[in-house]
Amino acid sequence: MKYYTPLTVLVWISLAVLCILVIENGRIPKDRKKILYLTYAIVAAAALAEWAGVQLSGNPDVSPWLIRIAKFFDYSLTPLAGGAILLQLRTKSLCRKILFTVLAANALFQTVSVFTGWMITLDAGNNYSHGPLYFVYMAVYLVSFALVIAEFIIYGKNFRKHNIISLLSTLVFSITGVVLQEILGGEVRTVYISLALCMAFLFIHNSEFSQLESDERLREQMIQISVDPLTGIASRYAYNAAIQELSSPDELPEDLVVFSFDINGLKTTNDLAGHNAGDELICGGSKCISSVFSSCGTCYRTGGDEFIVIANIGKEMIPELMSRLEKITQDWHGDIVHSLSLSYGKAEASEHPGVSFEKLVSIADQEMYKAKSRYYERTGILRRLY
Repeated sequence: MKYYTPLTVLVWISLAVLCILVIENGRIPKDRKKILYLTYAIVAAAALAEWAGVQLSGNPDVSPWLIRIAKFFDYSLTPLAGGAILLQLRTKSLCRKILFTVLAANALFQTVSVFTGWMITLDAGNNYSHGPLYFVYMAVYLVSFALVIAEFIIYGKNFRKHNIISLLSTLVFSITGVVLQEILGGEVRTVYISLALCMAFLFIHNSEFSQLESDERLREQMIQISVDPLTGIASRYAYNAAIQELSSPDELPEDLVVFSFDINGLKTTNDLAGHNAGDELICGGSKCISSVFSSCGTCYRTGGDEFIVIANIGKEMIPELMSRLEKITQDWHGDIVHSLSLSYGKAEASEHPGVSFEKLVSIADQEMYKAKSRYYERTGILRRLY
């Protein structure tokens, strides 16, 4: 057993290192850290109890009661160390409740066994051997393992396939350590080195899963801020990202066309019919524009009633697209507002070689404002009202 003490020391050190990793990990919540510290402490105490029982056995100079107490903690904490793994899973299933009931009953049974000798018997040299009811402890062991396995399977349903494989592999590894010690016996002491490594693997697994969850939340947030909440088309944030992408030193594609749209009469609609009517008009405008350009470009809502379309199309397609948009706009009718009018301007990269994307947008905006002025002149509506 010369190797056993150094091995146990390594178990304690590894658990201490895990505690340090938990302390340094800023992504783990405080309540979660407390659970991890508790599980590591249980495993460390169980390893200490087993080590003490092995070291005291066969020593005639120690009190038999000291050996009995050491084995009490060994047989009480060893199953609890396996159950401590479930604390890290943070589940609330029936299996977990049954497991901790079994562990509590085992602790009571071990307490009585200290005085009755049910679990161990001692000879004159203080060498201990299994008592007449040791099979009860083994039954607790087997039931605990069965419940831990069931809990791992339930918990694994929260993960993707490759995460489940790593999770179950960790469980198989820890069970192997226990089985080797129980089958080979004697000087083979593999339970706690396997449990310590199991804790390390779980920490790695949970850290990876936490990172995946964080990445998923970030992706969802990116999607949320990239989509305009009112209209469902690309947002101003997405438009700014597109500007960054198209503002590279490289020359713009020749088939790039920028369209600038603005809804006519939105202010009067808001003033006379309310903002719900104004929102309906904005949604109607975005629906009409996106229905025409979704197959060849991206439509962005860049302001209240302002839209930018970035498209890659041939010059010959522009009249056809604008004719379709005019027809769709004329046919549009809302529940509150019954008509929709758009002013637009465009700028083609092929007609403005060497200009930046921002300049191309500016040209399209200027064309849109000219079209809007013509709309006011044609309708005789005072522009300041709009």
